[in-house]
Amino acid sequence: MTAAVPARVGPQPEADDAYADAMALEGRITQVVRGAARAGVLGVNDGLVSNVCLILAVAGADASRSSVRLAGFASLIAGALSMAAGEWISVRSQVELFEGILGRLRTLVERSPELILDQLTERLESAGIARDTAQRASTELPLDEPRFLRFCANTLFGLNPDELGSPMTAALTSLCYFAAGALVPLIPWFVTEGTSAKLGSVVLTAAASLVVGGVVGRSSDRAPVPAAVRQLAIVVGASAVTYMIGKLFGTAVS
Repeated sequence: MTAAVPARVGPQPEADDAYADAMALEGRITQVVRGAARAGVLGVNDGLVSNVCLILAVAGADASRSSVRLAGFASLIAGALSMAAGEWISVRSQVELFEGILGRLRTLVERSPELILDQLTERLESAGIARDTAQRASTELPLDEPRFLRFCANTLFGLNPDELGSPMTAALTSLCYFAAGALVPLIPWFVTEGTSAKLGSVVLTAAASLVVGGVVGRSSDRAPVPAAVRQLAIVVGASAVTYMIGKLFGTAVS
């Protein structure tokens, strides 16, 4: 009698799906903690809102097509560089502040290692770890080990160097996304002028704001429609205000 051959165990779809979800979540976390996601959202949103407002304000003052294009393009360049510089300085300052705190922590470890170990043990205990385990974990790494200082900074003060982000990544992301957002309301002024160009700026910016709001809402595991509508309302409100200001000032100047 022939022995039964055990069925071959094939790939488990559920495990594969869980692994893919975990990798996707890790990618999203990396984007968030390194500042790329925040810089991207801020950049494209600021580019859309600020440039459509400027373009409509200038157009509302009955400026010529070439004047609107020049103002919009100048705003795109200046805004993108300003956003990039601001992001670089912000993230770089965070990194330098962390490095300063790490230096002070290193000095404190050299002066009073017992104090640091006691503080680590108490913090781990408060997180629900048994005291014996907490004491062993606190002394697992040598005091002069860089990993020990990082562990202390993270456990005692909640400072994680991996979450500080990259200044260059934040700057380049902000620059590119701002430029892309600022270009949207400017496009119609390269192909038409007057009322049609104004409407084109509003329509394209409204469509882009809906997409941005929806993507942000979906990425945050929230309903995309309310987030998209909120984004649209902000853009429409700001555009209307600046257009009326341009109308009023244009009339007063002329």
